[in-house]
Amino acid sequence: MQRYIRKATLADLFTVKTLIESGRRIMKATGNPNQWNDNRPAEWQLRDDIEHQHSYLLVDHGQAVATWALIPGPDVTYRTIYHGHWLDDTQPYYVIHRVASLPDAHGVMHDLLDYCLKLTSNIRIDTHRDNHIMQHCLSKAGFTYCGIILLLDGDERLAYQKITAPRPAL
Repeated sequence: MQRYIRKATLADLFTVKTLIESGRRIMKATGNPNQWNDNRPAEWQLRDDIEHQHSYLLVDHGQAVATWALIPGPDVTYRTIYHGHWLDDTQPYYVIHRVASLPDAHGVMHDLLDYCLKLTSNIRIDTHRDNHIMQHCLSKAGFTYCGIILLLDGDERLAYQKITAPRPAL
């Protein structure tokens, strides 16, 4: 298989950090300089994602081209939503955080969302108001804008959710 997804291991920490730095550069170049400053996401978060087996890599022709974390909820920052509401606030959900890729990687969001929606039928994700690329990708993928959440440091984020029909057990 030329393109596949696998969980990241601690041996991949440098690769994950490199992809995060690439994502940071892409954001700054596309008018989103504030979502990820030089300290966000922190290395301890990336390590924690890996240690808890929440960190993933999209590998294309043997090279990791994207990373993200898929974390089971509840997420403390999603408890309160302003100027809107979640599509469903009773069912278990997963959260996608820390999406980053190489600048020439195409179809990353499609591939990672397709993969994640095979694992769960209820996904929440948030992004910075200036992250127009992510907002476009989420809209294109059928996510619904639900309102505003606040991070622990008080920064606001636009919150989205997508719920698909649960897949029957095999």
